[in-house]
Amino acid sequence: MRAAITQRLISEKGFNAVAVEADWPDAYRINRFVRGISDDKEAIDALADFKRFPTWMWRNADVLDFVGWLREYNDRISAEHKRVGFYGLDLYSLYTSIEKVIAYLDQVDPEAAKRARYRYGCFELHGEDTQAYGYAATFGLTPTCEKEVISQLVDIQRKATEYASRDGHIPPDEAFFAEQNARLIANAERYYRSMFSGRVSSWNLRDQHMAETLTTLAEHLRGAKIVVWEHNSHLGDARATEMGKQGELNVGQLVRERYGNDARLIGFTTHTGTVTAASEWDGPAERKQVRPAMKGSYELLFHEWQRGDFYLPLRGNDAAKPLEDPRLERAIGVIYLPQSERTSHYFHASLPQQFDAVLHYETTRAVEPLERWEREHTAEVPETYPSAL
Repeated sequence: MRAAITQRLISEKGFNAVAVEADWPDAYRINRFVRGISDDKEAIDALADFKRFPTWMWRNADVLDFVGWLREYNDRISAEHKRVGFYGLDLYSLYTSIEKVIAYLDQVDPEAAKRARYRYGCFELHGEDTQAYGYAATFGLTPTCEKEVISQLVDIQRKATEYASRDGHIPPDEAFFAEQNARLIANAERYYRSMFSGRVSSWNLRDQHMAETLTTLAEHLRGAKIVVWEHNSHLGDARATEMGKQGELNVGQLVRERYGNDARLIGFTTHTGTVTAASEWDGPAERKQVRPAMKGSYELLFHEWQRGDFYLPLRGNDAAKPLEDPRLERAIGVIYLPQSERTSHYFHASLPQQFDAVLHYETTRAVEPLERWEREHTAEVPETYPSAL
């Protein structure tokens, strides 16, 4: 449904970018493909960089179909800068982003590439284990790499305009891609150190990075109108949830604060059905039954209305006022634990304050992974919440 709605927003309402809860370099390979500037021949080739758990979150039949549709849509647009892009907002790709920055600088400024290798060499002691780096740096076992990554970011920002304006075979947007990778590295370095300071601080740094990336992308694109695909926990306003009361912020809150009425926060709910999820971190994809919604939840209330699937506007809708008192709301991420559902997947929220509208589906259908098992287990750190939102 996200894909179908996005297709209409692009073709009928002039939206020109899709930003998703995925790593920047992995999603940028799709961006190159859909804009017709990559060597990938088919949509499935453009999904090949999604190797980190959970691969099925992006390597699934629905995303594959959408990427193919977006390429066909863009092929009908002659001006390359007017084609619709596809971008990632997340920050788990520290080592991949380091490789991308150095590879870009090798092409445009070999001397700068040497400096980048020296600076990023600070991480080599930890063998691409981001958790080991975060632990050692937090507790003073090794020096932090903070100074080095900030220096590299400043360096590449200072020369970004020069790199983008150079004649040659490298598209100007590649300078933006490299700069954003350098920004991601700086933010990821802080994030991995924050993991050992508590859940709230690491969650906040991650969502601040995603919101910053979204703002940077909006400034980079001309007349940006962006569709964002993320989990409810990131897109609903955190201030309307019990997590917000515990000090967490999120993308939805930050976007509302910055863009006001130019932003629309849309949530998704379901009563029952199936979901593709794992039982533990780095576990295989499983097709699981979603338990019927719990008593006292918005999802059960919507089921009891007996209206089937529906769209419910909340902003400025007087009929939604009775929903303002907080109720339980379900959050299923890439891990689903039905045996401990109340503890693992429910929280209290005020739906009309959290979202501008919701789409409710009585029976949800699991996405179809392109592979049943993860193809590669990496040392990149797991996400910060037990339900892996």
